[in-house]
Amino acid sequence: MASADPFLFCFGLGYSATVLAHRLCAEGWGVAGTSRREDSQPRGDGMAVFPFARDRPLEAAGAAALGRATHILVSIPPDASGDPVLDGCGEAIARSSCAGWVGYLSTTGVYGDTGGAPVNEESPLAPSSSRSRWRAAAEQAWLAFGAEHRIAIQIFRLAGIYGPGRSVLDRLRAGEAQRIDRPGHRFGRIHVDDIATVLRASIARPRAGAIYNVADDEPAEPEKVVACAAALLGLPPPPLVPFAEAAKGMSPMALSFWQDNRVVVSRRIRDELGVQLAYPTYRDGLKAILAAEG
Repeated sequence: MASADPFLFCFGLGYSATVLAHRLCAEGWGVAGTSRREDSQPRGDGMAVFPFARDRPLEAAGAAALGRATHILVSIPPDASGDPVLDGCGEAIARSSCAGWVGYLSTTGVYGDTGGAPVNEESPLAPSSSRSRWRAAAEQAWLAFGAEHRIAIQIFRLAGIYGPGRSVLDRLRAGEAQRIDRPGHRFGRIHVDDIATVLRASIARPRAGAIYNVADDEPAEPEKVVACAAALLGLPPPPLVPFAEAAKGMSPMALSFWQDNRVVVSRRIRDELGVQLAYPTYRDGLKAILAAEG
């Protein structure tokens, strides 16, 4: 039997997962997770980290930690072969009695391009890139897995993630931010702290098969976000660059982010989980990041 003490195991202890993990550690939870690194590295925050990847099975110590888990968070992306966590550890998860809550971090990219029309959790999926199609397939695989094994799977479709150390403020300081002119093309965003708040609220109110959009209240054209950040830093905004010109220098992955235009509606996190976002707009989030930097 799993321990009665709350214990979170994170497949992919990265940027978003670490924020939730720190919050739970402060509440007295145990936390462990995985990394793509081949060697297990101790962390200063006391979290045990174990190597795991599709071609690197979870070793005995990691499997033992997984066996202790009362809650599991999956933030490792799928690949062309499927979901590496389900493929590598699905049987272990199914055999355990640990899964009172499993959260799967997906993306709003599964909705594809709507020409700027709004989407909610009931909207049809029409992923337009390979990576988004893999995500949609992984979502369905996790939901089917949960139904088969009576495990409470929750899906979180995240908008563009930003936060301390990973925002347009950093790109401006590094001289890497462009103001790309594409009127009417808006992106959704979500502050990493608000992601943790949503996940914590879901842990308190698990619902098997639940799907949540996680986005702030003001999708915006990227050039407006860059201009706002420049003003906060007291810098002149970069010149506007027509999209057609900017696209010539984009990598295929960067270009793929621009092929979809949609407005993500995320009322369910408020109506069902009672979440009030700390940063409901990009302006709120950027100001808070700058203030925290002192």
